[in-house]
Amino acid sequence: MPASLSTARLSASDRAERWHEAVSHAFVPMAVDLLEEVPSPGTIVGHQLGPIRILRVQAGPQVATRTRRMIADDGPPSLILSLQERGTALKEQDGRESVIRPGEFSITDTSRVFRKKIEEKFVFTSFHFPRAELDVPERDLRALTATPFSGAEGSAALVAAYLSRMAREAQVLDEVVGRRAASTALDLLALLVDDRSGRSRQQAPRNAASLERVKDHILRNLRDPDLCPSTIAEANFMSVRFLHKLFHLENTTVSSWIRAQRLERCSRDLLRPVAAELGIAGIARRWGFANSSHFSRAFRAAYGMPPRDWQISSNQAR
Repeated sequence: MPASLSTARLSASDRAERWHEAVSHAFVPMAVDLLEEVPSPGTIVGHQLGPIRILRVQAGPQVATRTRRMIADDGPPSLILSLQERGTALKEQDGRESVIRPGEFSITDTSRVFRKKIEEKFVFTSFHFPRAELDVPERDLRALTATPFSGAEGSAALVAAYLSRMAREAQVLDEVVGRRAASTALDLLALLVDDRSGRSRQQAPRNAASLERVKDHILRNLRDPDLCPSTIAEANFMSVRFLHKLFHLENTTVSSWIRAQRLERCSRDLLRPVAAELGIAGIARRWGFANSSHFSRAFRAAYGMPPRDWQISSNQAR
């Protein structure tokens, strides 16, 4: 379940103190100065996926600063990657001062002094995790803090697209899937750091990046009943053999992964109002199952009972 906090119901005079406490608790201890005479309400909604804590933050103009004393009193170092969605941020760390605009992201190392200023209402999604989880040389990472990364092209675009999707799906991912998703995110981020540092990385993270691109393509085309390994490979400029190799590394097959994704979405829709409108067969077709009998067999194999029985028992349990 997501953890959330909002200062909307507090009086304007109480918001500043409560917001400072909330930010320091959600991230790391830091000083927060609100720049409005009457502070705007702020909200923080968080999810935990393995070692990564995902936080979506919305608030008014402010300055956040982390000092040496705060660092000395804190625990192990961590990293914060922030995807700017609305508002422009001015970030300072390691002698750099950069403007981070909507659609860009940046990395902050909590083990060193930093400052972040936003002079307008803003929204960003951050990914907070222990420094030890990111397998990159310290000098390479230090060279990239407070640096704007565009989510429009190259390896940065791959990272931004994956993190955005992971944040959107976080609340429906179970613990095992969440840990694997977080692991892939860290591999992609390491790939980005290596790319910007001019280093080559071993094949595994490159395969992870290719696999993530393929999965994104599959999810965007999941409703297409003609989706198959040959069309997927062609769309992603790879051989069918290499495509099968990517999924083999995760101990699954292309078809099994597609089927599991379709069944998951069908199971969700069976519990929603759309089920009364479409019926079980309609939901199956909606997610790419062209044959109702095949869908029923696949659903029974995955959930231990036919779709109708699962729908009834799940609704009774709610």
